[in-house]
Amino acid sequence: MVTTPTPAQTSAKAVLFSPAQVGNMHLKHRVVLAPLTRFRANEAHVPNPVVKEYYAQRSSTPGTLLITEATLITHQAGGYAHVPGIWSDDQVARWKEITDAVHANGSYIYLQLWALGRAAIPGKPGYEANFPYDYVSPSTLSMNPDEPQKPRPLAKDEIKEYSQWFATAATNAVERAGFDGVEIHGANGYLLDQFFQDVSNDRTDEYGGSVENRARFPLEVVDAVVKAVGAERTGIRLSPWNFFQGMRMKDPRPTFRHFVEELKKAHPKFSYLHLVEPRVDAVEIREDVPQDENNDFIREVWTQEGNARWFISAGGHDRDLAIRTVEQKGGVAAFGRAF
Repeated sequence: MVTTPTPAQTSAKAVLFSPAQVGNMHLKHRVVLAPLTRFRANEAHVPNPVVKEYYAQRSSTPGTLLITEATLITHQAGGYAHVPGIWSDDQVARWKEITDAVHANGSYIYLQLWALGRAAIPGKPGYEANFPYDYVSPSTLSMNPDEPQKPRPLAKDEIKEYSQWFATAATNAVERAGFDGVEIHGANGYLLDQFFQDVSNDRTDEYGGSVENRARFPLEVVDAVVKAVGAERTGIRLSPWNFFQGMRMKDPRPTFRHFVEELKKAHPKFSYLHLVEPRVDAVEIREDVPQDENNDFIREVWTQEGNARWFISAGGHDRDLAIRTVEQKGGVAAFGRAF
């Protein structure tokens, strides 16, 4: 049986497939590839040859934006085997092959910058022996309370060093590997998210305690990356409502509202915000999300005063949900498994 779309559906579909100017990119539609960890890198964290084919396939429609799998900024920020990096010449060279393939299709690609923090696998004899990493966090609070090894709190000079590692990785990505921009991974319980959340950050210095202090390190990372590659080439992913990897403070709104307000003031030409919707927790769809748990408070701050700032909505989209989201709330829809 063939059904005729309602006028609202037709209008919404037109919005989802309408052009958008995001940062320096002229997107021909508003369907984006979400970052998906593939574990398709070799022992030296160089993407395997199949990764080029993977991204080339998904860029076949001109004007498409792809966001890569999370990519380590340096081996010290790692703790997983077979994930890609962006610090070595071999890694940069392989990524350049990938970006060239995407650009040959007339599409765009951002690299997601990643530091694991306490989400890393605690040190095991021989694991990642050639790429030693730090099992660190804002404080000694473990992701798993039963884990006997506690993360080491980062010293203040190490926090500054991490900001520079993010900046160097961004430069490698944009200036050497040919990416159109970078997305800072500030979500899903990794290092920046660990600083945001009071369930993982009980510091008593200027990087812990108050909303302003817990947002300080993520804002410093943004500043460093923007200085390296420009605001128009920088985005960030946030997941205020996520429970994944021991996250989810009681009320995330004050912290993330402050962060977005400061980000907007400091970098008015920032490329985009990428928001994980509360209906998703890691790869699971939550069926019991309270009505007042949503990202509208961030959208309101980000787009107030009529400014054309872009945001990407990710998490559990199917065709109809993406159509409704883009029509009713604007922005761009990211798809992972369905892409």
